[in-house]
Amino acid sequence: MSAQGTNIPLEPQNNNNAGGMTLYQRLSESSHPVALIFYLLFRIGSLLTYLLGLLFTNNFILEFILVLLLLAADFWNVKNISGRLLVGLRWWNETNEIGESIWVFETVDPNRYINPIDTKVFWIFLYGAPIFWIVLGVLAILKFEFLSLILVMVAVTLTSLNALAFTKCDKFSKANDITSGVFGNALGRFNPFNKMFG
Repeated sequence: MSAQGTNIPLEPQNNNNAGGMTLYQRLSESSHPVALIFYLLFRIGSLLTYLLGLLFTNNFILEFILVLLLLAADFWNVKNISGRLLVGLRWWNETNEIGESIWVFETVDPNRYINPIDTKVFWIFLYGAPIFWIVLGVLAILKFEFLSLILVMVAVTLTSLNALAFTKCDKFSKANDITSGVFGNALGRFNPFNKMFG
């Protein structure tokens, strides 16, 4: 079917077979490849360091510190950089004058293009990481590795907090988009200047 003579924008044609794309090709289609690489680097790096760290060194303290640093870097990166660039969401927590904790959500303009590759990778790894860490926690309990369990509990806490906060932020964003769309349409219909100048 031809789009000639219509106002329908065409999506860019991709000649690559999605199943045969290499990791480099997928990353090159990202809107923010550097943010995506660091997002994956911190997410996967902490897991690999935890799983394979003792193969390269017999020093559990060193592995513990490295994983903890990677988890902290991952938490900060996801919360402040990757979330904002990859899916257009950001969150933080404030305390008001009476000591109550308040969640603050920031969303980008709903008209901004959000790359589907960035979005898919972000949400898969955002929800996948806590699940993976919970499985590692169960294994640590079964193997009676309670020092490892402490580290896994920190990982579950940090990754789950980001997952929970971004889920709330996404729901807030969608509700905000619906509300602004409804009010925007209503104001547009009842605006007397719209008929005079539009």
